Amino acid sequence: MVNDKSIVWLLRVYLLLVFVFIFLPIITSVVFSFNSDRFPSLPLGHFTWHWYDKVYNDPDTWDAIKTSIIVALSASTLATIIGFCTAYTDFRYNFRFKNAYLALALLPPTIPLIILALAMLAWFSKIGLSGQIWALIIAHTVLGAPFAMAIIRLRLQQMDKDLESAAWNLGASEWATMRHVIIPFALPSIISALCLTMAVSFDEFAIAWFVSGLNKSVPVVILEILQGNVDPQINAIGSFVFAITMTLVVIAQLFLFTKKPTNN
Repeated sequence: MVNDKSIVWLLRVYLLLVFVFIFLPIITSVVFSFNSDRFPSLPLGHFTWHWYDKVYNDPDTWDAIKTSIIVALSASTLATIIGFCTAYTDFRYNFRFKNAYLALALLPPTIPLIILALAMLAWFSKIGLSGQIWALIIAHTVLGAPFAMAIIRLRLQQMDKDLESAAWNLGASEWATMRHVIIPFALPSIISALCLTMAVSFDEFAIAWFVSGLNKSVPVVILEILQGNVDPQINAIGSFVFAITMTLVVIAQLFLFTKKPTNN
């Protein structure tokens, strides 16, 4: 008969295998980014910074990094604002067709990215934004807003609704209550949503490939290099993207699991 300790150990082994399955290809890519050999093979060559130097001296890569940073910062800010407003509407108000409203708010991530990208390309072409950086910002905002809404909504559901009424009874206006009660309570989830949507934007490829035009993001540049030939600088760029994305995700997780303040 399997006891509880055996089940715990089996779950730990399973979790370890899952992490190995997910991160081993990424770790391999990072290792080969420091390998002197052009082709990824064993045994490894000697340690080198050559591929990182090549990326550092490539103006196209820097333009892509600049575009990705601008788009990620802009899209994550807009997505977090929209996500907060949507989450607060769900928390504060009851109205007809509220379930349909929430379903529509959470719809974009459920649509296949290729279909979403083609639809956005057609729409941006009609309004004259095709190929502009604003098109990429809007597209990533649409993609990231549902994630921000879900994270902030989870935090607001932990809040006592009587706190707002108490603030109003003490003479605070609705805006003062929002500033001094709602936002401070939801701040960890707001920061978490900001970081997570930034990571989603920085790492997103399919939509960027269709709507970016000449404003290429880092994932688009990686694909273009890959289509030309086998170039180890892809490993260097990929390692940079992985470091940025993981840092943002870790920060998001730290704030997401911040304990709610206790009421005295």
